[in-house]
Parts: sequence; C-alpha cells; structure tokens
Amino acid sequence: MTTKIIGTGSFLPENIVTNEKLTTIVETSDEWISSRTGIKERRIVCRETTSGMASEAAKRAIEDAKIDPAEIDLIIMATFTPDRSMPCGACDVQKEIGAAKATAFDLNAACSGFLFALNTAHAYISAGLCRTALVMGAETLSKVLDWTDRGTCVLFGDGAGAAVVQASDTGIISMVTGADGTKGDVLTCDGRRVINPLTAGLDDVESGADEAYIKMNGQEVFKFAVKKVPESIEELLEKSRTAIEDVKYFILHQANKRIIHSVAKRLKVSEEKFPMNLDSCGNTSAASIPILLDEMNRKGLLNPGDKIVMSGFGGGLTWGAVILEW
Repeated sequence: MTTKIIGTGSFLPENIVTNEKLTTIVETSDEWISSRTGIKERRIVCRETTSGMASEAAKRAIEDAKIDPAEIDLIIMATFTPDRSMPCGACDVQKEIGAAKATAFDLNAACSGFLFALNTAHAYISAGLCRTALVMGAETLSKVLDWTDRGTCVLFGDGAGAAVVQASDTGIISMVTGADGTKGDVLTCDGRRVINPLTAGLDDVESGADEAYIKMNGQEVFKFAVKKVPESIEELLEKSRTAIEDVKYFILHQANKRIIHSVAKRLKVSEEKFPMNLDSCGNTSAASIPILLDEMNRKGLLNPGDKIVMSGFGGGLTWGAVILEW
C-alpha cells in the first residue's frame, strides 16, 4: 500500500505585478530580473489571504479528485506565512471545505514544505492512520518582503497549490528529505521578538516591533541548491532503483531558472524534462511545486503510469524529493 495523488488544484491572486511595475518601486530593470532569474511577473495579494488561497486551491483539488470533503481524514498546510499564529491555516481550510472529521495542522519547512507535508501524509497513510489526505502549500510572501531590497522583492510571489492523496496500490515509490541547520542563516525571516516587562531596558533587546523580512545570501543559496538538488534526486533514483531515463518529468521548486538549468546539466537530462512556470508566478515557496503540478495536470501532460520526480529546497536549510507513478 502506498499513496497516490488523485486530484490537484491551485489558486493565484488576481493582481499581476510585472518587472516593469517593479522598476517604479525599486531600482531594477526587466533585463536585470529576467536574465538572472527567468521571472517576468508574479501574482501579489491585495485582499486575498493565505488560508483563503489555500481553501480555493483545496476546493479545486477536491473537485478534480471527485471525492466528498467528508472523506478527508487529514489536512496539512505547508506555509511560513500564515495569516496568524493560531488557529492554524489547516483548520481554517477544514472549516471552509467542510472536512469535519479531518485532523488538521500546519507544517513549516519553507520552500521544501509541500514535499515535507506530502511525506507526512504518506507516513500517516502507510501507518494506517488515515486513508485520504489533503496536502497544501500556500504562501503570502509579499507581506514578508522588504520592498526596498531588490535582491529579494523581485523574486517572490503569492499563491497556493493543493493535492488530494489517497491510499492505493500505486503512487509514491520513494521519498527523501533532509535538513542542515548549520547553514540556516543564509535564508531567514524573523518572527516577533520577545518584548515584555522583564526585557525593558536590556541592552540586547530592541524596543518596538522588529521588521520581519526575508533576508537571503543569494550566492550561498544558489551554491547549496545546485549541489543538493541533484544529489537528492540521484539518491532517490538509487533508492527506488529507477533509471533516470524512465522519469518523464522533473518538477522542481520554482526559484530560479539558472538553478533548474544547472540541475538538468548536472543530471545530464534534457531541459525539456524540467517544466517551468516561474516566469509568470515567481518563487511562491511551498506553493510552487503544487501550483506547477496542477498546471501540468490540467494541461493533460500527466498520464497514468508516468514516473515523475518532484524536488525542492528551502530555508532551514531543507531539501526533499519524491518519485511517484501518476
């Protein structure tokens, strides 16, 4: 018994922010952004919320799976940009879709989050703790961006993706995940600082609210990604005894076209097997893989029996990969 994806869904905010628009906000250019990242535009929320986007993606995935929400036993939302600390976003989605009997919780592994959530759902199903699960990646990254920092604000977008998974005889073949906390400082986003009556006057505690923005050492993240992603894929293929030529698509976290091209080169695989949508979505963190997966599914690019690899990396530093039969 394994875990099979039986439905996908995604949601993107209405507002499109082009590279040209960003030139009116920060010192940059379309050529600078697109040549370095491959990004042309991204979606940015105005009234949408993280849980709201996740709920819409979930409804579309449930419709695609042709199931009743009451069948869902487990809901996991991967995010590091929830609307609030509690209740968790997964509980918001549970309420919105009417999955009354589901266990619901959030998970944070940054851009690797969807794969970690999928792995967790797979563990629940394999252990016999549930039969049907809803796995989501949803982010409102625009609220944690310093819009004066062209090194980060041009990279990210908002959105959500979801997948319904179910116990089956075919589906997930093998998974790998990992983390290296010693390198965590190269990609961070602070939370609220401790400010209380006991901290007043302490020299090492800032007064007032700290601006919790994404901070990134781009070169270090790039070096990590182009090394770790192909390594994890090779480990996955060896673990599952799968020949690389048997993989139809490699669906990677949509962070940067140069990273994706570098991974393809290191694996000696045609770039045609590495679909991309970052030109129109930007980096949507935990949402990027399920958004792209849903896009491919709805275009009819995935056929029963196809073997696909999904792989991502993110803050932590974390990484993960999965090979499955569609």
